Amino acid sequence: MLRIAHALNSQLLGALERAFPEAAAAARQAGAPLETQLGPASKPEFGDFQANGALALARPLRLAPRAIASAIVAQLEADPAFNALCMPPEIAGPGFINLTLRPDVLAAEVSRRLADPRLGVPSVAPGAAPVIVDFSSPNIAKEMHVGHLRSTIIGDSLARVLEFRGHPVLRLNHVGDWGTQFGMLITHLKQVAPEALITADAVDLGDLVAFYRQAKARFDSDEAFQTQSREEVVKLQRGDPVSRRAWQLLCNQSRREFQLIYDALDIRLEERGESFYNPYLETVVADLATAGLLVSDGGAQCVFLVGEEDGTASQAPPVIVRKSDGGFNYATTDLAAIRYRFAVPPAGDGARRVIYVTDAGQASHFAGVFQVARRAGWIPVDGRLEHVPFGLVQGEDGKKLKTRSGETVRLKELLDGAVERCEADLRRRLAEEERQEDEAFIAEVAITVGLAAVKYADLSTNRITNYQFSFDRMLALSGNTAPYLLYAVVRIAGIARRGGADAAGAAFPVPLVFDEPQEWALVRQLLQFDAVIAEVEEELLPNRLCTYLFELSQVFNRFYDQVPVLKADEPARGSRLALCRLTADTLKLGLGLLGIPTLERM
Repeated sequence: MLRIAHALNSQLLGALERAFPEAAAAARQAGAPLETQLGPASKPEFGDFQANGALALARPLRLAPRAIASAIVAQLEADPAFNALCMPPEIAGPGFINLTLRPDVLAAEVSRRLADPRLGVPSVAPGAAPVIVDFSSPNIAKEMHVGHLRSTIIGDSLARVLEFRGHPVLRLNHVGDWGTQFGMLITHLKQVAPEALITADAVDLGDLVAFYRQAKARFDSDEAFQTQSREEVVKLQRGDPVSRRAWQLLCNQSRREFQLIYDALDIRLEERGESFYNPYLETVVADLATAGLLVSDGGAQCVFLVGEEDGTASQAPPVIVRKSDGGFNYATTDLAAIRYRFAVPPAGDGARRVIYVTDAGQASHFAGVFQVARRAGWIPVDGRLEHVPFGLVQGEDGKKLKTRSGETVRLKELLDGAVERCEADLRRRLAEEERQEDEAFIAEVAITVGLAAVKYADLSTNRITNYQFSFDRMLALSGNTAPYLLYAVVRIAGIARRGGADAAGAAFPVPLVFDEPQEWALVRQLLQFDAVIAEVEEELLPNRLCTYLFELSQVFNRFYDQVPVLKADEPARGSRLALCRLTADTLKLGLGLLGIPTLERM
């Protein structure tokens, strides 16, 4: 309804300015134009929209809000364009203006969306600046775990929504491929598999996590190994060819393992690890020094934070940019990344919005880094720098999700477990229904539904909070789950197909005719899709889309249970099939923006 809301807001503003021309002119001159405060109605009985601007205007106009509302309504009723769009407006309470769209306007909007592959969601203007979504970000030589799962799934869904809106999106995987741990890993590799450094594919490192643990155990217990590891870091940073080859071998092995996960989840990423920004670290320090932000503290180069409101000294720890031993840290790399991402090409990416999807535990780190970047002048006036935090994944006991042995859950095992459980459940149901299906069908459904269940369970929860991981809940065929929605798509698409409404060129009545309350409830729910996408784009909360899709399926069920579709007479039959078709299309598109493919049958 965004297009209609925009037209309605323009008409309200015109009415407001005609009713109070002197006040409108004075407000514009003061740089604070009058506002209608138009928004969705708080309850269905209040109509489609409410304009609450009269209450805010009471003091500057020195009039009762209801009198202001009456003057606005009088102007609206004299406007033919408004009358073509809305039923006569109603004033409620102290001065709310309730607005109800005409039935023919709603029906025409349904017809328009049926012919629109974007289902009414507008695209941004061509030439928009890139949006960067930084997500997933595992560490080389370490296993991806459930924390990486949240970052990966949330980041991918946000990238999909932004891409659908037409933004050029750069999906960056800021992997941990640099730092002191590589001295330890390279030293261990040189000693246990030296042939790997001179012969391609001579050694399969196999379980890289076990390799990391072996190196870490030696580092913790062997002083000579510690010394060699620190020397190896220096060699790597100076570009020693043998050290670089060992580093590359370790990175490539990890990349292959990561890609198996990304392929299974249908995740697209462009890797740009910490090592990419290594050449820019000295420039970061120089820029901060030039800006007068660097302070020497105990031999380290720091930036002390200030209160965002008053600019006084903050109690938060300073951001260390260069350690006392002359080395750099994560904060330095993150600052270099911000500087590069906002810089105008070819010196950088030229982004105007940069989004970081990481766990909530990093909130203070990013708050400090973001402040330093702003004070250094690296963020354009129209630039947006946003941290998208998320909570922990907990077990059903409410504690951090771990294996029975107390170890972090490995992501591959978790995903495999979801697919296996889904397959077992599917085979059980097929046996109960005495239904025969081939193995290809069973595998496709098990993989699609199993992985969708994991994704949706994560995305349907407000990302800011912790959520409890439960295979039983996420694989349930009832409630707000992926299996329920996937089954709803199959069912609704099947109804449309039986009625001949599933083809791209299917003919529907012109105009569409709706008479029943259940029809209008479904129409209004369908027409909220564009507003929900706009909300997710702005607020970066995928659970809003999940909630909308679940509520849409429920509204459809009430409609279908109470109103005949296939057995109805024309034009009711064709109009109701149009609602079936648009509901199926909306669910498919919405789930696709969550990274969840749909099935033809289950």
